[in-house]
Amino acid sequence: MNDLHTHIDQYLFYCEHQKMLNDKTLHAYRIDLAQFEDYIRKDRIDEVDSTLIEDYLVHLHQTYQPKTVKRKIASIKAFFHYLEFRDILKQDPFRKVQVKYREPIILPKIIPLNVIETLLQTVYAQRRTATTKYQRRNALRDAAVLELLFGTGMRISEVCSLKPQDIDLENGVILIHGKGAKERRLQIGNQDVANILTEYADDYSHEIDKAGYFFVNQSGHPYSDQAVRRIISKYASLSGIGMHITPHMFRHTFATSLLESDVDIRYIQEMLGHSSITITEIYTHVATAKQRDILRTKHPRNHFKV
Repeated sequence: MNDLHTHIDQYLFYCEHQKMLNDKTLHAYRIDLAQFEDYIRKDRIDEVDSTLIEDYLVHLHQTYQPKTVKRKIASIKAFFHYLEFRDILKQDPFRKVQVKYREPIILPKIIPLNVIETLLQTVYAQRRTATTKYQRRNALRDAAVLELLFGTGMRISEVCSLKPQDIDLENGVILIHGKGAKERRLQIGNQDVANILTEYADDYSHEIDKAGYFFVNQSGHPYSDQAVRRIISKYASLSGIGMHITPHMFRHTFATSLLESDVDIRYIQEMLGHSSITITEIYTHVATAKQRDILRTKHPRNHFKV
């Protein structure tokens, strides 16, 4: 059996049921392999050689940004590796293809620490000055969400999918279900963060039990990505902060702050749940930029008159 389309379907089935890849990754694989199949216009898998693949790579570079090209190439390489591993092909045609591309380094955007402090001060002030129980409870939940985002560097999807059984407030440990069904445990290192989470869990215990999720609204429904984004937007506006802040920027700031405090990058990799140290190393570029700025503006040589 050499039908290319059939092999692609079987590979996607393998990815879903044996590799247990998540829906987002499977969706990307489907798109990438369908585009590849449509471009090369070959029915038989043994008709796909290194020359055809090289032509397709040229097409990708002419059509997409480097980051997208990198992902699409990875999807196709994984597919052909699978075909060789299953002895469907005697040799992976990618072995004869040299893949070279330069991906521009896009530095992660971080939030200045004084801005995060202002944001947190605003949410706690809202709680203190709230005139109704409804407003006080909303501010309590909002504080818990923001504190957890910055206190742990969790992804917004991980915060929203957090279950009550995954968070041990007595011992200050969170079980996080990350990308690719990977799990990691993270300590709540700050007592103020632990306190607000405990207070929230006690106040919202009825809604949490009803929803089966840790972060919920007062109607007992799980908190969504958009709801978290609205929280950040609300308090940024109330604080008079002029920058656009996203949930992922808390994660970037968490990582960069630890790196600038001389925390070993491998510890940061583990805390962020990165599969490869290469992903975490993007934060070293931010730290280097910070170092360059310090030396340019603070070095005593700037004041010499020679």
